[in-house]
Amino acid sequence: MNVKKIELLSPAKNLVCGVEAINHGADAVYIGAPCFGARAAVGNSIEDIATLSDYAHRYFAKVYVALNTLLYDDELIEAQRIIKNLYNIGADAIIIQDFGILKLDIPPIALHASTQMNIRTAGKVRFLQDIGFNRVVLARELSLQEITDISNNTDVELEAFVHGALCASYSGQCYISEYSCKRSANRGNCAQYCRLPYTLKDATDKVIAENKYLLSLKDLDRSDYLSEMINAGICSFKIEGRLKNLDYVKNITAFYRQKLDALLEIDNSLSRTSAGAGTFYFTPNPQKTFHRSKTDFLLHGNKDNVSYIDTPKSTGEYVGNVLKVGRKCFYIDSQTALSNGDGLCFYQDGELVGLRINNIEDKKIYVFGDLLPEAGDKIYRNFDIKFNKQLEKKSAERRVGVRMLFSETAGGYRIDAIDETGISISQEFVCEKQSADKPELMFENIKLQLAKTGDTIYKVDAVEISETSLPSFIPSSVLAKWRREIICKLDESRKVILTQNKIYFELDKGCRSEFYADKVISYRDNIMNFKAAEFYRDHGAKNIVFAFEQQQPTEAVLMQCRFCIKNTLGLCPKQTGNQRDDYKEPYYLFSIGNKYRLEFDCGLCEMKVMGE
Repeated sequence: MNVKKIELLSPAKNLVCGVEAINHGADAVYIGAPCFGARAAVGNSIEDIATLSDYAHRYFAKVYVALNTLLYDDELIEAQRIIKNLYNIGADAIIIQDFGILKLDIPPIALHASTQMNIRTAGKVRFLQDIGFNRVVLARELSLQEITDISNNTDVELEAFVHGALCASYSGQCYISEYSCKRSANRGNCAQYCRLPYTLKDATDKVIAENKYLLSLKDLDRSDYLSEMINAGICSFKIEGRLKNLDYVKNITAFYRQKLDALLEIDNSLSRTSAGAGTFYFTPNPQKTFHRSKTDFLLHGNKDNVSYIDTPKSTGEYVGNVLKVGRKCFYIDSQTALSNGDGLCFYQDGELVGLRINNIEDKKIYVFGDLLPEAGDKIYRNFDIKFNKQLEKKSAERRVGVRMLFSETAGGYRIDAIDETGISISQEFVCEKQSADKPELMFENIKLQLAKTGDTIYKVDAVEISETSLPSFIPSSVLAKWRREIICKLDESRKVILTQNKIYFELDKGCRSEFYADKVISYRDNIMNFKAAEFYRDHGAKNIVFAFEQQQPTEAVLMQCRFCIKNTLGLCPKQTGNQRDDYKEPYYLFSIGNKYRLEFDCGLCEMKVMGE
C-alpha cells in the first residue's frame, strides 16, 4: 500500500518561534532569511537558522527558508552567497519568487516555488515541475476542484495555506502599496492597504459605503476540510504568520496537529513526515489568538461572504450580550468563564473598541477606565489572560518513541533500540556476570533504568527482556551508562538516515519548454533583474517588460482579486438575480487622499483595483 506523507508547516518569526513550532507538532517550519524574505521585518541570521535546523532535524522535521522577494541586479550576488550558506548549514529548502535565482551559481538545495509566483493553473505547475522545483505553493484562491485538476495533471508536491491572514489580491499581483507609498509587497514591505478604511462611490459620486474596510478579509480557517484537501492532492498544510507572536504559533500549530493526527489515526494510508508525539499542557483554540472571524476562502466556490468590512482588528471569541449598564460596570448574559484582566471588545459607532476587566461579580463586570458598552451590545473576548499565561509557560513536550530489547549474550548483554520510525541499532556490552540475590527485583531495575531518558528527545514506550536472560546482578550505574551509550548511538544512526533522505534540487538546464512563448510578458510577470529576463527568454519570451517597481505603468492593475465588493455589499447581479441600476459604474474607492477605480469581470467572478 502506498502511504501518503502529510506535512504540517508552521511559521517562525525567529528562532524561538521555530523551536516552539517544532515542540507543538510542526513537521516543518518556514523562516525568513537574513534578507530578501517577503516579510522584511523578520529576517534571521544564518546562525539562528542553523540552530533551528539542528533542533528540527532531531525530529526529522524540516526548515524551509524564505527568500521570496524580487531582487535587483546588484542584490543577486548577496542572494547567491546566502543560499550557499543555507545549504552548508543544512537548511532543507529555500522558497523563492525570482526566477533570476535559477541563473545563479547555487548549490542543489531543494527549491519551493512561492505563492508569490501566482500559481493558479496546471500548466504553470507543470512548468515549475519540469524545470526542477520540488514543491509549489498554490494560490490561496483555488477551489477544491481546481486543486484536484492540478494534482491530476502534475507530479510535484503541492502545498496550500490552511490558516491565517488573507490578502485581498492574488499573491504577487498586488501593487497598491508600491503605487500609493513606494512600499513594494513583492519586496517584503507591504503597507497593508487592504486593511485601511475606504469610502465607495459610484460614477455620479453617490456614496455606496462609507468608512468601511472594504478590502479587508476574514481569516482563513480550513480546519474542517483537511481530509478533502488531502483527497484533492495537498501534501503540505501551511499556517500563515511569520509576523505573528509566540502564542499564535503555539496555539495554532497544536490545534492543527490534533486535527491532522485524528485523520492519521483512522487512515493508515496517511502518515506524517516527522517523528515524535506531542503532549500539550493546554487546550488549543484558534479563537483565542488573533482571530478575524473565519472563512474557507473559496475552497468550495464563491458561496459565502469572505469580507470583514467592520474592522481589521482581532475580535476573538463571542462571549455574550450586554443586559444593562451601571457605573463603571455592565451586566452580561454569558456562559463563558471570564477572568480579571481579560480583554473585551465591542462595536461603538461602527468601530471596534476595547476594555479590560477589573473585577467580576457573577454576571456583573467592572472595568478599568470610563469606556462602557450599551445594553444589547455584543461582547467579544480578544485576550484570555488565563489562556495566555498557560502559553507563557512550557506548553508542550515532544518525544520520539523508542522500544528497548534487553538480552543476554555469551560474554555479557545486548541492548537493541528501535525508534518509532523503525530505525534500529544494537550494541553488545561485555561484562562479568554476577548472580542476583533478588532476581525479580533485578529485572524490574533493568526496566526502570533503561526507561529513563531524562532531557533527551526520547520516550521509552517499552522495555522487553529476553526470556532466556539469566537474573544476574547489574549495578544501576552500569545500566545507566549503557543506556546513555545506546541513546547516543541511536542519535548518530538517525542523523545518517536523515542525510540519506535529503532532497536536492536539480535544475534542468536543457529544459526549453516555450511556456512563455506567444504570451504577453508584462509588469505583472515581476521581472526585476536581467538574470530573470534571461530566464524568461530561455523559455520562449520575446518582448519583456520589467516589473512595476522598475517603471510604473500609466494604466495599472493594482490588485486582482477573486473576491468582489459587489458581492460583499449585495450588489452582485449573480447573487441578486438582477442588475442594480441605482448605482452607476465605474465605482471608485477613496482612502487617505488616494482614488482607485474598480473593474468587474462577472464571468470570472473577479475584481480589479485600478490606479487613477
